Amino acid sequence: MSKIDVLSVGGIVTDTFIRLVEDQATTAEDTEGNQTITMPFGVKIPFEYAEDVIAVGNAANAAVSFARLGLDSALHANLGNDQAGRDMLAYLEKSKVDTRLMKIHPKKASNHHYVLWHKEERTILVHDEAYTYHWPHLRPDEMPQWIYFTSMGEDSEKFHDELAEWLGRHEDVKLAFQPGTFQIKMGAKRLAEIYKQADVLAVNREEAVLITGGVHENLNELFDKLHALGSKTVVISDGHDGAYASDGTRRLKMPIYPDPSPPYERTGAGDAFTSTFVAALIHGADIEGALQWGPINSMSVVQHLGAQKGLLTEAQLSRLLQHSPKWYRATPLEK
Repeated sequence: MSKIDVLSVGGIVTDTFIRLVEDQATTAEDTEGNQTITMPFGVKIPFEYAEDVIAVGNAANAAVSFARLGLDSALHANLGNDQAGRDMLAYLEKSKVDTRLMKIHPKKASNHHYVLWHKEERTILVHDEAYTYHWPHLRPDEMPQWIYFTSMGEDSEKFHDELAEWLGRHEDVKLAFQPGTFQIKMGAKRLAEIYKQADVLAVNREEAVLITGGVHENLNELFDKLHALGSKTVVISDGHDGAYASDGTRRLKMPIYPDPSPPYERTGAGDAFTSTFVAALIHGADIEGALQWGPINSMSVVQHLGAQKGLLTEAQLSRLLQHSPKWYRATPLEK
């Protein structure tokens, strides 16, 4: 077996995308920017089509992204002993993701989510199986250089403690942490050891506010509070406004990469950005170079259905970066 450059840890799922007929659903936005989707209740509603996208989810998306970018990528996630699980394993192996650390649960089903897809946005209906989570025992040939840790199910609190303890004994292994919904709900105090050991912490702006507690503060205040948790490099994505990164010395702003056409479907854009940022660091880039890589893969992903079809190889990404507009560069964040 080859060495592992990066081990992605988190969930894996099959997404069924249900393309809604545009005039059969309406969207609205309140004064605080919260959006809702409305459909008639108690009647049959036509939809355009449905399509399954297998082996997705934050960790699986990252694992495939790392493999496409030329890294030896492995995944630790939980599957049921069913056909869906076997299909996902086969897909990962075809995608050059090392599956030896996958956990198969004999009497459980694999996770399956349903995505209500309206125009380029989506709402995801989620049901996660109640797996028993444990950090795996890693043999010497399974030791990664990096761990990319992201969203897990609500029964995984003990797993977080086991991972934190393991990281404390393996300080040479770097950690990238992209917290999911449940991990943010757990709170920064409960996950203090994870945040403290994170070489990279990646969140969007709304998540940064939730983690630090408070109102929508300015970016420098958010960076100060997130660094205070112990995380060495902090990355904050901000939708159409681009992304920001701080390594404790420099704070940079990066615009989005120009879309060649309007986004088709946005699932996986954040995973593509964050995994590509981390991949650039593993390849030896600094935060400025990593900020240039991330938005390019996000741009490519949103041109396709699902989180992985648009993921780029290193050569494809480098070509797009080489031909990027002159304004596509990182600049200092104003204080």
